Amino acid sequence: MMADGAITQRDYWNGEVGARWARNQRRIDAVFAPLTAALFEAACLRVDGSALDIGCGAGDCAIAAARRLGPRGRVVAADLSAPLLAVARERAGIEAPALAPIAFIEADAQTHDFGDAAFEQAISRFGVMFFDDSGAAFANIRKALVPGGRLTFLCWRRIEDNPWITVPRNLVLPLVPEPEPGPADAPGPFRFAEAETLNAVLAQAGFLDITLEAIDRPLTLARSGDGTARDAAEAAADFATELGPVSRLLRDQPASVRADALKRVSDDFAERAVSGAVSLDAGCWLVSARR
Repeated sequence: MMADGAITQRDYWNGEVGARWARNQRRIDAVFAPLTAALFEAACLRVDGSALDIGCGAGDCAIAAARRLGPRGRVVAADLSAPLLAVARERAGIEAPALAPIAFIEADAQTHDFGDAAFEQAISRFGVMFFDDSGAAFANIRKALVPGGRLTFLCWRRIEDNPWITVPRNLVLPLVPEPEPGPADAPGPFRFAEAETLNAVLAQAGFLDITLEAIDRPLTLARSGDGTARDAAEAAADFATELGPVSRLLRDQPASVRADALKRVSDDFAERAVSGAVSLDAGCWLVSARR
């Protein structure tokens, strides 16, 4: 699975990007909290049940699932990134007495053997768009579900439906070389932006009762402690350029370009701040399917 150029997804998430996300896991989870809530409202996990978390990252959803399942439940959480998994294990250890046991495993959900009919539920928050072979990955996840078990996940809709990305991106693009468009079916955040593509790959993998709900939520990129617009704008601009998709545009640019980009985004966000917070809309598919 390719991330940028010849870099595999495993290399990408075990390198500088994975370490940076691991350091900033609290910020990332806070920004995505409204979407995480929507995911769990749809998943309806059963107390004492079992769940598989695909692309678990730093463990936010795995821990939330384990909290809902209770001490007699079971969670397996898979990710490619050792730095993120290390943070996830530490976080889960702090809350362990109140949680279902969580097995965090460094594994590619496309090929890893999770067992046959081993889980009642599979969940994912933005972890299913990066497989090299999506059909094989979803078929493998389906195999791990009990008959009638459900897969529930979030993935991004079109980039145009996501101002939290397009606003800073449009501010940064004049400063950097025009990015080359990749193949529409290549691994990436917007791989399943089109409902037809997503429906087809899930049906081909054998899933039934496939539903896609378009959800839109405001994401608070940052909030200042004292209600100051400028502080919130600077923190939100840092998030957008360091942790959001815009970060790829700036990663190989000189420090002067990165500083200019940060200022442009920060100045724009300062005009958007309300009550010391910068919020922009996000558009996702909330997907549910049955084995």
